[in-house]
Amino acid sequence: MSFWAGKRVLVTGHTGFKGSWLSLWLHDLGAQVFGLALEPDTTPALFEQLSLADKLDHRIGDIRDAKLVRDRVAEARPDVVFHLAAQPLVLASYDDPVANWDSNVMGTVHVLDALRQLDDPCAAVMITTDKVYENREWLHPYREGDRLGGHDPYSASKSACEIAIASYRKSFFMDHPVQVVSARAGNVIGGGDWAADRILPDIVRALSAGQPIPVRNPYARRPWQHVLEPLAGYMRLAERMSAAEQVADAYNFGPETHDVKAVGDLVQGALALWPGEWLDQSDPNARHEASLLSLGIEQARVDLAYAPRWDFACGLAKSVEWYHAVHEGADPLSVTRAQIAEFGAP
Repeated sequence: MSFWAGKRVLVTGHTGFKGSWLSLWLHDLGAQVFGLALEPDTTPALFEQLSLADKLDHRIGDIRDAKLVRDRVAEARPDVVFHLAAQPLVLASYDDPVANWDSNVMGTVHVLDALRQLDDPCAAVMITTDKVYENREWLHPYREGDRLGGHDPYSASKSACEIAIASYRKSFFMDHPVQVVSARAGNVIGGGDWAADRILPDIVRALSAGQPIPVRNPYARRPWQHVLEPLAGYMRLAERMSAAEQVADAYNFGPETHDVKAVGDLVQGALALWPGEWLDQSDPNARHEASLLSLGIEQARVDLAYAPRWDFACGLAKSVEWYHAVHEGADPLSVTRAQIAEFGAP
């Protein structure tokens, strides 16, 4: 844990769900965290619940602004970069595909291009998604070398991000103090996610209001994992990169294959912890979403000694515990810090 003390760390997307958990964890480990992100777009917002604006070098800005990104990187002079800023929702990508592509692809390119100006070593972890793979509804997990692709605008744009990252790595960072690696995480759950059209926030909103949970795709299987799982993987990866250890170009972070569960399993598991009801709102004419998706994590297991700590049942229990405690009046910052402490070191 002492690795992070005094490190200058730039987190793009620090006002989001994953960015807020990561920024607090880094701050509490002694890092000097620099943020660049849009204003939180949910009410409530975890960033505000954790009072992170008072703990970080907080900057509001749009990664689609190339000069702003370049200036922020120069100002931060980071030892480590975690690039999380993105348009993160599949359904939202259908509503505004141009903004989705602009944010996800050109925003990533702006970060990569800004990193070229750095003269000192920097470990840049570029976070994409499990949806970068051309999904053929295979039973076996997707591995880092499998073909990229995407049906919906979100998945396709994230696949394009991977191509851009690879291009910049080969063109500019082979003989450069900045090292660039991409990280692909499975579906993340955890306390403080308030986004629309995500199943766990939908569950919590319904249960808090005493209403049935609307479930649009109960049989879809996903690599669910608690938010601390991939964040620990990102941090472990950055540590190895900073130590000049040999790493691959990309890593998957997800649960064990046997722990990939259906949406219905997540709903039933949540209801066992916070009683209520659910309604099947499946629509055969709904916009396309993958039915089956899992990730192979052997490369991270071998190279980074990475392995999931909280299985599906535990991760779901910790997530529901967070929401229920906050719903009952607990301090979100205290609950979040307690779960980070329980999870352990990165």
